[in-house]
Amino acid sequence: MAVGQKQISPSVMCADFMNFGECIRDFEKNGIEYLHVDIMDGQFVKNFTLGTDFCKILKKETNIPLDIHLMVERPEDKLSWFEFGEGDYVSIHYESTAHLQRALAEIRARGAKPMVAINPATPIEVLRWVLPDIDAVLLMTVNPGFAGQKMVPQSIEKIRELRSYLDANGYENVEIEVDGNVSFENARKMSDAGADIFVAGTSSLFKKGVPMDESVKKFRESID
Repeated sequence: MAVGQKQISPSVMCADFMNFGECIRDFEKNGIEYLHVDIMDGQFVKNFTLGTDFCKILKKETNIPLDIHLMVERPEDKLSWFEFGEGDYVSIHYESTAHLQRALAEIRARGAKPMVAINPATPIEVLRWVLPDIDAVLLMTVNPGFAGQKMVPQSIEKIRELRSYLDANGYENVEIEVDGNVSFENARKMSDAGADIFVAGTSSLFKKGVPMDESVKKFRESID
């Protein structure tokens, strides 16, 4: 999809797993663009979440592309554990490996779109030598590891600076994904700053008692 076309990537770890099949059907009905799959190893972040089998299940259950977010140490050693391919995004953290380009090259070789994730305090300049190797940047707007955190206030300006940085260096087609407290209000600010893909979680799409159709409609109004 072209930069400027706003896309939603629900964080599936926030879904109701007792009714997960129904949730997937709701996503399909509402034209959700990606499914954000958080993989945490207890080392890079102090939490464990979804695993390899979960990605396989999603690939069987739906045609919605995956947006796999690897919050793991040495991702280059673990990419073979995961099922992904054409149309999927796979993000690895700049901070998680000394062999960033090796991992990005493997992702692209398998047909997926490589993405670099950077933590809130990581400067955007670290992307300079991997810009030819990526299709998107995942900009964390909270410190990774747990849902329900408040957005780091500097994040909006960082999104704006990242968009300018990419454009100035000739990478207008590299998309920006944002992840962390992407509420309806914050999503509007993030969109105005230049974000393209929005990881929606407990602060927006997954509101208890609110129909998914209603939440998605409100979210799209916020980002469009």
